[in-house]
Amino acid sequence: MHLAMMKPGQQGKIVHIGTAVGPIKRRLMDMGVLAGEPVRVEKVAPLGDPIEVTIKGYHLSLRKKEAEGIEVEVAS
Repeated sequence: MHLAMMKPGQQGKIVHIGTAVGPIKRRLMDMGVLAGEPVRVEKVAPLGDPIEVTIKGYHLSLRKKEAEGIEVEVAS
């Protein structure tokens, strides 16, 4: 499942940063989006873009396109 499919309140663990390449992937990694990090979806805008998540204790807003490239394992 990718991050953009998660609903507000769901938690999971980042498995892989897939489609992002080059400077976008570097920027995501600099912001703490790394494999193995726990992630929680806080809010999703009415039209689905952007998505607010919590990673490493801080809030981060991601574009839907960026979130679609981040594979997560949802906690049950």
